[in-house]
Amino acid sequence: MGRRQYVFPQAGDDLAAIAARELPSTEHGAQQLLSWNLHLAARAGLGRSGGLLPSDIVFTEPPPAASTP
Repeated sequence: MGRRQYVFPQAGDDLAAIAARELPSTEHGAQQLLSWNLHLAARAGLGRSGGLLPSDIVFTEPPPAASTP
């Protein structure tokens, strides 16, 4: 299994800033990142939307497709 590409947030980053930097040609990049980072979506859903932490891993590509036997 290969590793997914990821970044750590820089000071002051939110998903929109990361999307602009990492996915510049993607419309709705912040939503795309959120769909690939359900751990961040779950934290926001619990009312902990204080922003990204410097230690957060933000995947910048989708998870690999499930393989079938």
